[in-house]
Amino acid sequence: MSRSLKNRKALCLLSIIAAILFMGFHRPSVPKETIKWLNFDEAVKLNQAHPKKILIDVYTNWCGWCKRMDATTYVDPEIVSYVNKNFYAVRLNAETTDTFHFSNHLFINAEPEKRGSVNELASSLLDGKMEYPTTVYMDEKFNRLSIAPGYLGVNDLKVILIYFAEDKYKTMSYEDYKTSLQPVQTK
Repeated sequence: MSRSLKNRKALCLLSIIAAILFMGFHRPSVPKETIKWLNFDEAVKLNQAHPKKILIDVYTNWCGWCKRMDATTYVDPEIVSYVNKNFYAVRLNAETTDTFHFSNHLFINAEPEKRGSVNELASSLLDGKMEYPTTVYMDEKFNRLSIAPGYLGVNDLKVILIYFAEDKYKTMSYEDYKTSLQPVQTK
């Protein structure tokens, strides 16, 4: 066999091996589970048929900490799984121009053309204290349980989610609950 034919065969074999290795290292990524975000009206409707607690992420498009929470906390696999199982998760842009009908009230953005104007639903949920991001927790009957303003990391959010989802709030304060999670220190 000529040297040229041997070189071509060797080159062909190396190309096949390289292609197999490349395919092995570059498998198509499996889509990760994400939080099933709803709008407020969808959560109300779903809650009528199958009551669950509600988590409302109040944000704005310009909020850097909101974007960071989306990119870190709300993509954590444990957070995603726990929220999807135990809550209806609502994303509410505080500056939305949408109109909401809820509990015999009409919630609008009275000045939709004005920069920074707020929808009345967001203002009502946050008692007019517009800080972003803010997470609002509600029970199955849409009674507000708590307002948590500011960025929440994965560990902080896990503790709060469990506190509400497992009804710990019915028997102890949040501070007592957090204290109960601390490891006992020995001398």
